[in-house]
Amino acid sequence: MVGCALGLVALLTGCDNSPHPRGAERENALYMAFTERSPRYLDPTSSYAAPESTFVYEISEPLYGYHPLKRPYTLIPRAAAAVVEPYLLDAQGRRLPADAPGEQVAEAVYDIPIRAGLKWAPHPAFAKDGQGHYLYHHLTPAQLGDKRSPWQFEHQGTREVTAEDFVYAFKRHANPRMETPLQAVFAEHVIGLKDYVAQMKRESAAQLAGLPENLADKPFLDFRRWPLAGVQAVNEHLLRIRLKGRYPQWKYWLATNFAAAVPWEADAFYSQPGMADHGLGWNQWPVGSGPFMMTEYVQDRRHVMSRNPNYRPDFYPCDGAPGDAEAGRLADCGKRLPFVDKVVAINVKEKVPIKELFKQGYLDLPEMDRSDWGVNFAVDRDDSDETRRFFERRGFQFPMTVDITNWYLGFNWLDPVVGRGDTLEQQKRNRALRQALSIAIDWEEGYGRIFRDKGGDAAHGPIPPGVFGSREGRPGEFNPVTHRLVNGRIVRRPLADAQALMVEAGYPGGRDARTGKPLVLSYDFNRVVTPEFKAENDWMVRQFAKLGIQLDIRATDYNQFQEKLLKGKHQIFWWGWFADYPDAENFLFMLYGPNSKSLHEGENAANYENPEFDRLFKRLQSLDDGPEKARVMAQMNDIVRQDSPWAWGYWSYSGNAYQHWVHNGKPGVVLRDRARYLRVDAAERTQRIAEWNRPVWWPLLVLLAGGLAVLALTRRAWRAREVATARAPVHAPAQGGGR
Repeated sequence: MVGCALGLVALLTGCDNSPHPRGAERENALYMAFTERSPRYLDPTSSYAAPESTFVYEISEPLYGYHPLKRPYTLIPRAAAAVVEPYLLDAQGRRLPADAPGEQVAEAVYDIPIRAGLKWAPHPAFAKDGQGHYLYHHLTPAQLGDKRSPWQFEHQGTREVTAEDFVYAFKRHANPRMETPLQAVFAEHVIGLKDYVAQMKRESAAQLAGLPENLADKPFLDFRRWPLAGVQAVNEHLLRIRLKGRYPQWKYWLATNFAAAVPWEADAFYSQPGMADHGLGWNQWPVGSGPFMMTEYVQDRRHVMSRNPNYRPDFYPCDGAPGDAEAGRLADCGKRLPFVDKVVAINVKEKVPIKELFKQGYLDLPEMDRSDWGVNFAVDRDDSDETRRFFERRGFQFPMTVDITNWYLGFNWLDPVVGRGDTLEQQKRNRALRQALSIAIDWEEGYGRIFRDKGGDAAHGPIPPGVFGSREGRPGEFNPVTHRLVNGRIVRRPLADAQALMVEAGYPGGRDARTGKPLVLSYDFNRVVTPEFKAENDWMVRQFAKLGIQLDIRATDYNQFQEKLLKGKHQIFWWGWFADYPDAENFLFMLYGPNSKSLHEGENAANYENPEFDRLFKRLQSLDDGPEKARVMAQMNDIVRQDSPWAWGYWSYSGNAYQHWVHNGKPGVVLRDRARYLRVDAAERTQRIAEWNRPVWWPLLVLLAGGLAVLALTRRAWRAREVATARAPVHAPAQGGGR
């Protein structure tokens, strides 16, 4: 019994709550969580979701980026050697002044210098033999063997990144075999890309003729064979991009992963037979020139990015916004980046365990891509003096700001009930239904007073505050469809107004006026419904119930949700948008017809289309910030307020959560490559984790004492029985015979 008790003590004292290997806290690593399944796309041509950006922007390196501290956001060069202004040409190829009217401009030409000496991270796709032949470009399945990682190949290689790699990357946006969410946007502007898309469809079809349709490893489609007029390499270190007309927002797209270089060798390597079955592809093992590279990929469990040994010289900035010096964010001025040797992301599916792991010190920050964790912790702090004191003792940091991001409820324009409608009469009815719902959903209550940890200010249109030309938050400015002015205050319209619109829509009291059947609508939610999400969904059900409408929740994980949107199988959906760049176009393009998600694989998930809105959008794209641009934005705002393709939702507060030993953290939804700027004091982390998670001995001592007491009592009882047995009388056998 003593041995058992001591064994239990040894077992318990040897355990802790850390999700990491023993001693991990002493490493120069950054630890965080991710709540969904593994990212669906890590290929820079395809990736367009916030959870993916955590990895893509650290591994791939776009031409431009954003200064990590300056606000308003300021472009800086990444793979490019400088941020450049375009020169303008007329239809005869003659140079125009920079302020030439848009109608005179036939081309805008960007000559972008590429950094010399920029190299790809090590990868077997670049490995060559002594004669200069690629070692791993002609593998058979037998030669591939059981390899599941690029790091299982004996040889790795690299080479310099050149302008041709960017040409190849832009051509890949015409690839018919993969998701290309920016194809429609880029094809509108890059000269020749629209025709190139059609050409690649033909070339791909010819190459695949006679092959099985479900072939996982399709043969290499080598884009080097076909030139693209609008993107050219002038020389090894000069990239030329030619656009149709003036498009001032183009510089912002060059700061996205869609403008990251792609090496043809990686495409050729991953196209070989057996690669897909072995999980060897761009979406597990991307190839880039950024500060980190993927070195561990365990599906839906753990991802590790390690320092890229070939990363270029890169240094922490010495300037920032007001307040950054006081906050200690300039202390690392001029130091070499990145600071950490690796970034470790572990899968933790629910919010409560993530919060507990953070409070114990096992996570340096909860999640990299979410901007609401700081808000969530701040609500906990403000609701309890005890929690406030606890957070202050541990030195948690919750920097917060108002940023350009939103959450909204969308209506699929292709749906016969909530969408556009096929006839003029149906269009009027459907619009009345959307407007009624937009009034009934009380965002001020839900995300202003109830769900404060995810809260923000109710939106009155698609253009966020803080962006040039936005009318949000201006005195007396509001959406007249959903709000009105009462005694000088902007308030939500009464439910009676929504109920009147329901009659106009043909659903008085939530029932079809013709059939009497209740109106049932489907709500696609983009997360698996954990307990914390259930409360939000229950609240949304109650908003629809105000109008007698039954709401059917159809929740999926994020990857399945994206698939549903692509197929147009959604009716009403919940989604948010973290700005790609600080311009109104980046929000208005989500309502631009040719960007339809289901029809053109763009980012218009509502599949909304209005010819006048689309015309104004094209006008907007040629305008620099100024009075004319603000006027066009106001017109577009008014159109979509009336059409109500979204129930506008709210502008969310942005806040991060960092441990005391994490330095240089600052909120910024546009900044996606922040891991390279974060510095960790591993010695402090080790000390704090030991202090915060000391074993509690007294329960074990009580358990041991109890075990010893039970043992003593058991032994005493056993000895008593032994003594009683020894003292019992011995009886003589019975006399006489007989059986």
